[in-house]
Amino acid sequence: MSSHRQSKRRRYLTWGVAGAAVVAGAGIAAQTSMAATAWPAQKTFTGRAFDTCTAPSLAAMKAWKTGFYGAAAVYIGGKNRGCAQPNLTAPWVKSVSAAGWKLIPLYVGAQPSCQTGSSPEKLTPATAASLGTTDAKDAVAKAGALGMKPGSPIYLDMEPYDVANKTCNDAVLTYVRAFTRELRAKTYRAGYYGFTSSSAKAVAAAKDRTDLPGNLWYALWNGKNTTTGDWPFGKDQYTGHSRGHQYLVNSKETRGGHTLTVDRDAWDAPVAITG
Repeated sequence: MSSHRQSKRRRYLTWGVAGAAVVAGAGIAAQTSMAATAWPAQKTFTGRAFDTCTAPSLAAMKAWKTGFYGAAAVYIGGKNRGCAQPNLTAPWVKSVSAAGWKLIPLYVGAQPSCQTGSSPEKLTPATAASLGTTDAKDAVAKAGALGMKPGSPIYLDMEPYDVANKTCNDAVLTYVRAFTRELRAKTYRAGYYGFTSSSAKAVAAAKDRTDLPGNLWYALWNGKNTTTGDWPFGKDQYTGHSRGHQYLVNSKETRGGHTLTVDRDAWDAPVAITG
């Protein structure tokens, strides 16, 4: 939904930061180029997922387990996280996992200085590397406290910005690489949420693939429940269960007497290891 990371008005304004996606590298190579250590097997979900600003109550999650959705994204932390999370606790994670839900951890980290609007945490060329490391450490701590074990992915949320601003774009990529390196050092898989017109494009188009996330969750609001038919980047990028697609926003739905406003996602990518 539009208010997850910022106001509805702001997201639709920033949605206008445009540009065509181009081909670069293979995501699976980035995903597998990790430090030589004992990595837990990846836990993958393929199907329909949803994300919503505040993690729903346990009662709502149980009511929504109808088979239409199989996974839910939850905002585990970050100074730019837009909503309080009174339900998101370790017991909640354990209970919804036991009910059959797969969880997608999302961390709203620092946002670029060239981005429209204000954010509590901004990155600059001078601070990008240190903030990326610090935020990744926090993300791992938050995930671990919720019972999301090593081997789980953490998806870094980067909202739209002016990718034509080279200084700003380079700073974002520095931040993302530092975040990714620290996640991998802690044995967590790196994922990234962004817009096909800007923030996802920046990662997909980067010629230097070093230390970029191995999983890409792209926002393209075309109403198409697919991660392949509308994939806007290189056909060899992010293969091997490494794609998520946010295809519909602000969908008000009622299931089992519980009404939520959610964004819909087509999912074929890693999810949290909670068992």
